[in-house]
Amino acid sequence: MAQNPLKITDTILRDAHQSQAATRMKTEEMLPACEKLDKVGYWSLECWGGATFDVCMRYLNEDPWERLRALKKALPHTKLQMLFRGQNILGYKHYADDVVEEFCKKSIENGIDVVRVFDALNDVRNLKKAVESVKKYGGLCETAISYTTSPVHNQDYFVELAMRLEEMGADTICIKDMANLLLPVEAYHLIKRLKERVGVPIHLHTHNTTGTGDMVNLMATWAGVDIVDCALSPLANGTSQPATESLVATLRGTERDTGLDLELLSDIAAHFRGVANRLKADGFLDPKVLNVDTKTLLYQVPGGMLSNLLSQLKQANAEDKYYEVLAEVPRVRKDFGYPPLVTPTSQIVGSQAVLNVLAGKRYARISKESKGLLRGEYGALPGEVNEEVRRLAIGDEEVITCRPADLIEPELEKYREEYKDIARCEEDVLSLALFPQVASKFLKNKYAPAPTAAESAENSPRVFYVDDAARTN
Repeated sequence: MAQNPLKITDTILRDAHQSQAATRMKTEEMLPACEKLDKVGYWSLECWGGATFDVCMRYLNEDPWERLRALKKALPHTKLQMLFRGQNILGYKHYADDVVEEFCKKSIENGIDVVRVFDALNDVRNLKKAVESVKKYGGLCETAISYTTSPVHNQDYFVELAMRLEEMGADTICIKDMANLLLPVEAYHLIKRLKERVGVPIHLHTHNTTGTGDMVNLMATWAGVDIVDCALSPLANGTSQPATESLVATLRGTERDTGLDLELLSDIAAHFRGVANRLKADGFLDPKVLNVDTKTLLYQVPGGMLSNLLSQLKQANAEDKYYEVLAEVPRVRKDFGYPPLVTPTSQIVGSQAVLNVLAGKRYARISKESKGLLRGEYGALPGEVNEEVRRLAIGDEEVITCRPADLIEPELEKYREEYKDIARCEEDVLSLALFPQVASKFLKNKYAPAPTAAESAENSPRVFYVDDAARTN
């Protein structure tokens, strides 16, 4: 037994397929592997939150709450983990405190053990309610630092932030490196400092977009990190996490030996290799996501943001402007006070960069979301904002300086009343609160009365035989 075994969270059921295949893995493709996954001995399995909630209803015709309950039943011995966007929950705007609390409560009731809470701007005020709620209902609260680089983001900034998160009640602290910007040597020194100054376990989440993910995990391991995120190999690397099996093999026989069974991991990987092949065949897994893209180090654009930019340019028949847009992203980011580029700020900054390039003049058009960001609707921006740009965006409007959610009245009762004809349970109300259009369409179909036998017969497609042709002539 290793003196200090490294613990592993596997992202195969959430971030791995979100990063590589637009979150299109179905529940029916997860469940057959669960018995073996439950035997591995992971610290946790990330399986919910992020984009899974929306995609389940929007594209897969699945109820995300039912997925969670099914996974909990199938994985009784493994902690289930979700990604939670602080005051944004799983959506793209701030919600009232009562909605945040109820969502945390229901997530834990339905099977979540670990809630990773982050804020795109690292504004701790936007984490407060979620942290309180997770702990109130018995969940393990992992607060996350959105990692980035800029003139205002350095080791001192992140260490101080981690200490504030520990004071707030974090059970663990995660370094969330969404674009693989944290380089190996920097990772070593940052982890070292965090282990000296913070008493709770440190969890590292990175990707392999720039090709450094394995080295980052290894250097963090030698620096004393407690837990790292990996993904089983069929959906690992590129815009996803480094491969689980590779790290397990690398640490064998060392003081950080994970103790995980490589043969068992290989068996499970065989199942997900079939899932990956299905995702490729259906066009969701583009081999390009596996390429090393060092442009990320220059432009700080995460993989998901890159695909979003390309999509916007395709719609505008302006794919030739791609590199102009990439070069514009860091300029917009500087004007906006250096927000980390993660949902929703990555979409806001990226879309504004597209508008600037397509218009041929910077800030000739300013998106509603950009105005909101500059007005302080998402929280305090980390660095100094270009006041000229802010004036163009919001004119003489006052900038919000308080916690944005303090300006939002309780909403839950309003949602219950608004959706009383559709919602059959509190979970339905929450789905509708976050994604009203998507959830209302999904739930109407879900609860539609089953057709009678006569209706089914009438609506079923009729097979047309050769003899029928003779009878119709």
